[in-house]
Amino acid sequence: MEIFEKAVLERIRKKLLRNKVRVAVAESVTGGLIQFAFSNMPDASQFFQGGICAYNLGQKYKHLNVEPIHAEQVNCVSSQVAQQMAINVAEMFNSNYGIGVTGFATPVPESNNKIYAFYSITKNSREIGKGKISIRKAEATLAQQIFTNKILSAFSKIVGK
Repeated sequence: MEIFEKAVLERIRKKLLRNKVRVAVAESVTGGLIQFAFSNMPDASQFFQGGICAYNLGQKYKHLNVEPIHAEQVNCVSSQVAQQMAINVAEMFNSNYGIGVTGFATPVPESNNKIYAFYSITKNSREIGKGKISIRKAEATLAQQIFTNKILSAFSKIVGK
């Protein structure tokens, strides 16, 4: 069983290598799966700078400079939080591109019992892609995998433009 879409990963790899650009990732809801996908690509060290998995407000604020008042109001899950994560992880890792994702992989009261994630893709500190991914029903690990593949697909379409 394939965890990630190999064709999508290969497109990303080729574009990043051809354009000699780098990417870094800040994750919450995906728990490191995007970083795992990048780190398993051939020649990853030439374009993947690294990443951070920050699960709570304290860590998002401390390491990713997420604005704490807004983040607390939205339980760290919003388009704004994802954008701040993407911008700041790219800066932290000296990367052209940043990817930030935050959300809920299981239905909980804070999410109105819904499963969703916000993601942001930045280039040189400017947001160039964003979205909200909603899932009707899935186990947490499947939700994380779906979020990861949708974000990688979105990244593959805009990287190198």
